[in-house]
Amino acid sequence: MHAYRTHTCVELNKSNVGDTVRLSGWVHRVRDHGGVLFIDLRDHFGITQVIADNDSPVFEVIETLRSEWCIRIDGKVLARDESLVNPKLPTGEVEVFIQDIEILGKAEELPLMVFGDQEYPEETRLKYRYLDLRREKLQTNMKLRSDVVASIRRRMWDQKFREYQTPIITASSPEGARDFLVPSRLHPGKFYALPQAPQQFKQLIMVSGFDRYFQIAPCFRDEDPRADRSPTDFYQLDMEMSFVTQQDVFDTIQPVLAGIFEEFGGGRKVDTDWPQISYRDSALWYGTDKPDLRNPIKMQVVSDHFRGSGFAIFAKLLEQDGTEIRAIPAPGGGSRKFCDRMNAFAQKEGLPGMGYIFWRDGENGMEAAGPLAKNIGPERTEAIREQLGLGVGDAAFFLGGKPKAFESVAGRARTVIGEELNLTDKDRFAFAWIVDFPIYERDDETGKIDFEHNPFSMPQGGLDALNGDPLQVMGYQYDLACNGYELVSGAIRNHKPEIMFKAFEIAGYGADEVRKRFGGMVNAFQYGAPPHGGCAAGIDRIVMLLANEANIREVIMFPMNQRAEDLMMGAPSEPMSEQLMELNLRVIPQD
Repeated sequence: MHAYRTHTCVELNKSNVGDTVRLSGWVHRVRDHGGVLFIDLRDHFGITQVIADNDSPVFEVIETLRSEWCIRIDGKVLARDESLVNPKLPTGEVEVFIQDIEILGKAEELPLMVFGDQEYPEETRLKYRYLDLRREKLQTNMKLRSDVVASIRRRMWDQKFREYQTPIITASSPEGARDFLVPSRLHPGKFYALPQAPQQFKQLIMVSGFDRYFQIAPCFRDEDPRADRSPTDFYQLDMEMSFVTQQDVFDTIQPVLAGIFEEFGGGRKVDTDWPQISYRDSALWYGTDKPDLRNPIKMQVVSDHFRGSGFAIFAKLLEQDGTEIRAIPAPGGGSRKFCDRMNAFAQKEGLPGMGYIFWRDGENGMEAAGPLAKNIGPERTEAIREQLGLGVGDAAFFLGGKPKAFESVAGRARTVIGEELNLTDKDRFAFAWIVDFPIYERDDETGKIDFEHNPFSMPQGGLDALNGDPLQVMGYQYDLACNGYELVSGAIRNHKPEIMFKAFEIAGYGADEVRKRFGGMVNAFQYGAPPHGGCAAGIDRIVMLLANEANIREVIMFPMNQRAEDLMMGAPSEPMSEQLMELNLRVIPQD
């Protein structure tokens, strides 16, 4: 017999009745039924009920067992009485009478219970993550993550990609976040960096003549944490292709991701139509570049209805350059109670409030109500209603100013309205490609032109486009949004040195600085670089959506906390003096 088990805790069934078996696992739960002990024995695969009474030769040892002790038992498989069958367990028709036992590992008093659904502070869960991971939900999430990664790999190979690994220790490269720096012992005063992404390396792989690359790549960014983002490291499906257009990239990655969501989405609908929405339209309609299309609400500009109107706040606002008024339709939101709730929401977001109109049945038919309706009059109110396609029982909310100042609040309001009015379909995955990103933006304070998005994207129109107004230049850059999250980001790359130098010159970076910061890539592009493009999809975020979790730490095996600390391993930690001396470093005390 094997030293630890003949079966896992999910394998036994009625066909094993009468067999002598050996199981190993953890004591999940102990129940004492008047001299008969029932123990749920758990391993990674499932649970088997094992029992003991006074006839068991090891009953005295069994009486000492406590939750989460690790044990090995030998016993005889018995059929459960029909009234005691547990249909929720694969092993629910049988139980094992314990004839021998070995305690493999005792457990101290537990800081958190594995059995049950008790809630514990996140700090406790992360400090004792090895216990937290024993819980059913976390076991399920981590198995899902592993299965998703395996399926992604198979699907990428089926698409004629090959997997290649890129360096983890490399040079610093601006990817939109802070680098984690690594001091060099052999080169005092110099530092490596952990890669924010394999961006430059994967482009160099294309220059090297490899046609289709992918990697499940670790990426490292010193970022502020959010519920949907790890503050230190994350994994992404990284891919690059040669001789492709933007549409080629879409057509390649869509079946991979759609297949993953169909395979692991638990029966939720996966939209097959993935619209392409411009960055500017997405901001206008949804208040974000990662819209949740499960929510049907689409915002509209209604500035003309308020110009010269009796609502002085909006009328005067529209006299300023670059301002506009946007409406958020709210089908079914036509009650003063709901409108007051949304007004309170806007105040919590730091705004004075949010104007609204709602339509109801009146003595002479449909009538508009609310402060705005009284101020702008029936003709303008009716024109707004017709533009938005609303009717009795509906409402509309209004925000005004320079779009960048209120767009994000408008987007959050749209989300709240969709959820409160049950307009958002929770049982589906809705995807949208966001395209036509502007390459440049102007700083309102300094007037300086700088990159708004990926500086390595090929500008639409090539070199000619860079000779006009920089703020009108669009890049072949794209993101994929799903249910309000950014899942994918990518671009067709700027592979021509003359276009790259010009693009950086517009943003104030001279040729010497470009060569210094991106020398490896710029040099390579001088030797016959092919047109190429690709993207990266966030593994953690994909699994978070599939697992229906709101917090990304629920799908990462050993995550950091909100302060980027590893409470279990004690990181970050103070280095030893010898380490600092070896690296020629000195820590400056903080005041």
